[in-house]
Amino acid sequence: MEIKLLESDSKNNKSSFLLSKSNTAFANAIRRVVVEEVPTMAIEDVEFKQNTSILYDEILAHRFGLLPLKTDLKSYTLPSECKCKGEGCARCQLNMTLKSKGDVVYASELKSKDPKIKPVYPDALLVKLMKGQKVELEATACLGKGKDHAKWSPGLIFYKYKPIIEVGNIKDAESIVKSCPVGVFEMKGNKVSVNDKNLLKCHLCQNCVETDSAVKLEESENDFIFYVESWGQLSCKEMLTAAADILQEKLSEFNSKIKELK
Repeated sequence: MEIKLLESDSKNNKSSFLLSKSNTAFANAIRRVVVEEVPTMAIEDVEFKQNTSILYDEILAHRFGLLPLKTDLKSYTLPSECKCKGEGCARCQLNMTLKSKGDVVYASELKSKDPKIKPVYPDALLVKLMKGQKVELEATACLGKGKDHAKWSPGLIFYKYKPIIEVGNIKDAESIVKSCPVGVFEMKGNKVSVNDKNLLKCHLCQNCVETDSAVKLEESENDFIFYVESWGQLSCKEMLTAAADILQEKLSEFNSKIKELK
């Protein structure tokens, strides 16, 4: 197995990499574990002390719950795996407070007891207030998994097969170059060749094949191009590292269960 980083954009929380010498089962397992199993922090309970805004308590609580929160996986554990057995303690939950001060309530007004856990997007607008309206609340955040609720999903991840392109005797070279929406082909003299810089951008639309049957486009069964986008709670690398650890843990548990069979 080999991994090659193709692109890394930390500013926009995006990255892509090429996974080689693997198979579909493993690639899809990584994808599912990242989306469904990697835990992140999110607000689970909201207790309103005062809410005279235009939004009902339930709607406003839902907006707070969907706020991405920076997550520290080393300091917190899942409530179901905590020593307190989910009753609530400093290791599995975090208390946050908010008391509106102006005519607009932003995510940055959430005060956390842990400076590491804070809204990813502090300028996120939660509700507008008219004169005399107020919002005051206490919220409880905890770790959770995307399979239980989308608010705990760390981001988006998908993959495609690496394209394999062969160019034969082309009848109309210019039409082939123009047929590709991502510029996979280029002209070298009077011949068409594959632009290696844009090869991995190919999304297998088959437009080139439909233009001229001399072009052969196939999918590699052992090479996968992954695209990862984080919502901001964790970095792309942290998402993948956590997914690998979780998958390894599941395999170890499965192995031990197999050994217990008689």
